[in-house]
Amino acid sequence: MEIKKSTLYWSVASVAVIVAVVMFMSGGSATGNVTASSGDVQHIVIGMQNYNYAPNVIHVKAGVPVSISLDDSVGGCYRDFMVPGLKLRKYMKTSGDTLEFTLPKGSYVFACSMYMGQGKIIAE
Repeated sequence: MEIKKSTLYWSVASVAVIVAVVMFMSGGSATGNVTASSGDVQHIVIGMQNYNYAPNVIHVKAGVPVSISLDDSVGGCYRDFMVPGLKLRKYMKTSGDTLEFTLPKGSYVFACSMYMGQGKIIAE
């Protein structure tokens, strides 16, 4: 069985386009640590980049209170922030709104209410 060259070219081009779209939609992986620390609270500011939270992987100290806020680049359902594994959820209308909690050691998914944007908090 012989494959036509044009069929092969179209197949390769189609795969390349699909890979490019998937990479663009995933937005890569932005990692970050605590942006500021005052007293005994770890302050984290999350923005939005390529249709996802940025950073979308955050490292914090376990057992130390965490305060998360969303900057002005975040919009839509991404403002309805939740940590499902801890049953935490808050609609943060402005960049001054915060969600505060303390994490035991482990890894926790965070997301918007529609799961369009997702990330992970790693408490070490």
